[in-house]
Amino acid sequence: MVEKKTKIVCTVSDRNCSPEFIESLYKEGMNVVRINSAHTTLESSLEIVKNVRKVSDKIAILIDTKGPEIRLTEMNPPEGFPVKKGDMVYFADNVKGISGNFLLYTNYEEFTKDVPVGANILIDDGEIKLTVTEKKGRKLCCIVDNDGVIKGKKSLNVPDVSIKLASVTAKDREFIIWAIENDLDFVAHSFVRNKSDLMEVNNILKEYNSHLKIISKIENREGVDNIDEILENCYGIMVARGDLGVEIEAEKIPVIQRSIIKKCHARKKPVIIATQMLHTMIDNPRPTRAEVSDVANAIFQSTDAIMLSGETANGKYPLEAVRTMSDIALEIEQNIRPYVELKIKDVTWPTAEVLARTLVYATCHLPIKAIVIDTMTGRTGRYVSAFRPNVPIYAKCYKPYVMRELALSFGVYSYFMSPAPSKDDFVKEAAQTLLNDKRVCKEDMIGVLAGSFGVQAGASFIEVSTVKNMVS
Repeated sequence: MVEKKTKIVCTVSDRNCSPEFIESLYKEGMNVVRINSAHTTLESSLEIVKNVRKVSDKIAILIDTKGPEIRLTEMNPPEGFPVKKGDMVYFADNVKGISGNFLLYTNYEEFTKDVPVGANILIDDGEIKLTVTEKKGRKLCCIVDNDGVIKGKKSLNVPDVSIKLASVTAKDREFIIWAIENDLDFVAHSFVRNKSDLMEVNNILKEYNSHLKIISKIENREGVDNIDEILENCYGIMVARGDLGVEIEAEKIPVIQRSIIKKCHARKKPVIIATQMLHTMIDNPRPTRAEVSDVANAIFQSTDAIMLSGETANGKYPLEAVRTMSDIALEIEQNIRPYVELKIKDVTWPTAEVLARTLVYATCHLPIKAIVIDTMTGRTGRYVSAFRPNVPIYAKCYKPYVMRELALSFGVYSYFMSPAPSKDDFVKEAAQTLLNDKRVCKEDMIGVLAGSFGVQAGASFIEVSTVKNMVS
């Protein structure tokens, strides 16, 4: 049986999160459930978590924080006001002010201080563009660059300007602590600009002694420029192309995406490509050819995961969207060859890295149908995954949360098991489990990468043989 190796992250809304719906997404190929804290409450998010756990203990759950986002305040009139090119609009600092009549307020009290003359201010994902022409005390004078309607509560972006917002809002902290208490797996932190932003999240995780892993969402120029230090301080990356495409010229996004994927791959860090991958499937049963190519290119570039947002959260065709992604992945993965020449960076366990490379190389020359590993932290699984073998990787994990963490790593499918008494017992038990699950048959050859000196000592040996030999 050919298995999809690229992982799929699906956004699930509290408006449609029944166990039956989640199970249907899982059967179509979903590996990770994303909860968007910007659109849910703690109570409604908990319902999603409970229903996911009813479906499978192998589905990872990711909570997405809102992060340091700037928005306009409420508007009077509620429908906003129209503007034309050449009009003047003014910003003042009052987080409790009501915007309207060409005077705008934001939720950030230092906005006019941080934004210089000459800066561009983009409203509502770039629908309206303003240029700052003058600063008078704590008021900005801006000229409107295009016709439109300015509405309240809409997002603001100021490309190439460093805004000194706190990284973790009070709501973010509340959701992170909630995620810890309910044993979630990942926290995707929005608008990560540098390692200092990550330290705020890490301090919360350390305070509660949590195993949650941080996924840094790259959504602005600062995040792109500081990608190396960000990578050193998080578990993985999400390339959030929505806000990134507002902050940076659209034609530069494909190059940035490819660069970030290469950096993550070399550091064995999972990377998710997100935003509008199958956007038209929110309302249509089939994707455009361009969307199919977009998903395919991300897989060709070696992403670990691809993400659906509105397609599964509120779209008309959620199952079809996941099925489409799975079909594209299965087709493209047939054309990906192992990267045994890859030079992995930040290697903390050289023995495991060398053995992983050797076993993946062996799959190119022997009829090996599957790779089996054991892992305490998930590290060995990420090493093997980095070389992109053309066979599935079955990870025997000694901690339930590690089993779920590997749901983000390309080609890795995990099981939870207790440590075996000996090397031979592990090999026999692992082979028997795959046989029972009909992943392999007795005549198939498999490769095993595991350790002989206890689960803390790491990988130390490779065995290659038929399933029949290993179970006997």
